[in-house]
Amino acid sequence: MRVKEFPHHVISQGVCAAEGFLAAGVHCGLRKNKNKPDLALIYSDVLCQAAAVYTQNKVKGAPIYVTQRHLINPVAQGIIINSGNANTCNPDGEENAAKMCTSIAEELGIASENMLVASTGIIGESLPIDLIVDACPTLKTQLSRTGNANAAAAILTTDTCEKEYALSFDLEGTEVKIGGISKGSGMIHPNMATMLCFVTTDVAIEASLLQKALKDVTEGTFNMISVDGDTSTNDMVTVLASGLAGNPQITEEDSPAYQAFLQGLYLVLMHLSRKIAQDGEGASKLLECHVTGAKEKRIAKAVAKSIITSSLVKSAMFGQDPNWGRILCAIGYAEGDFAIEKVRVDLASQFGRATVCLRGTRADLKVQELTQILTADEIFILVDLGEGTAEATAWGCDLTYDYVKINADYHT
Repeated sequence: MRVKEFPHHVISQGVCAAEGFLAAGVHCGLRKNKNKPDLALIYSDVLCQAAAVYTQNKVKGAPIYVTQRHLINPVAQGIIINSGNANTCNPDGEENAAKMCTSIAEELGIASENMLVASTGIIGESLPIDLIVDACPTLKTQLSRTGNANAAAAILTTDTCEKEYALSFDLEGTEVKIGGISKGSGMIHPNMATMLCFVTTDVAIEASLLQKALKDVTEGTFNMISVDGDTSTNDMVTVLASGLAGNPQITEEDSPAYQAFLQGLYLVLMHLSRKIAQDGEGASKLLECHVTGAKEKRIAKAVAKSIITSSLVKSAMFGQDPNWGRILCAIGYAEGDFAIEKVRVDLASQFGRATVCLRGTRADLKVQELTQILTADEIFILVDLGEGTAEATAWGCDLTYDYVKINADYHT
């Protein structure tokens, strides 16, 4: 899905932008730096319709299993999230994840099964649950309509910046809002997001359609980003819909209201996806690969993912090396039936655009011009397969010396 023209306004407040939502972020002691919050809460004044998608890694964090159980009935009123510890591969993991829900639910005066839970951080270390339990009263008192920034900061690990985005748009005469926060810098690779993302909206929508919208939009956003090829264990995207905007509830998939909601959700998740790719561990450049001219959507997606995941392509972009042969190589091993002799590849940035490959062979290259294009912070790799009308976009980043340094020292 690519939204060509969708009337909307970018607004502030992230997960607090939509009606009925509060957020908070506090330091509970999981992280050594006392100036960094490490425990977040997103809370709704009312019970919400809820949806989620999860990592496809066979190894899953304990919070995912607890959240999945709580969403058998697809409603929720809050989400508690900690950073600094993934609560994964621990014998008491699910017990502690459930205790996180129970502890904050008691403070909020709601049922524990209406709380969702997520964790991010190092794998295989026991979660100091007492630190979280002790912090729950403070977490509740810090809830506010301006708590989104602290919540966005509290979920970060190796990220260098908070990731927020929100918008408003007209839905058949009613102003509605969608906002989100996310985290992700390393262990980012297609196949369910490899990150955490929490989205709130005041749109009134049936739970089954909310789940469908989230799944469909995730396929074209978070599942189209790659930093390092590692699919993480704790990845989850959740959406809470309060319905407080007052629009007639969306109940039909083929309705204009559902299509408008789908476009709004896509824009929010697309911008959060780009922020994650741009903030890849050690990254200096955002890479966007747009593939057109494919016979089928799946082929366009496969080619875009193949290019954006290639370590050789990513290294060349870091070195500002116009080595288009690496791009063509990545196209060539992508799954799908297409003819290389029809392929065109352009490289572009704010400094211009140049064709590097035409009909599967070398174009008339001007190395100095190409090198200048690759000095930009955002590089566009544009591929035309020349065989159809299907298209897809993927996002990634360059591969730098700092990526190795960050991950060599991560445990210590």
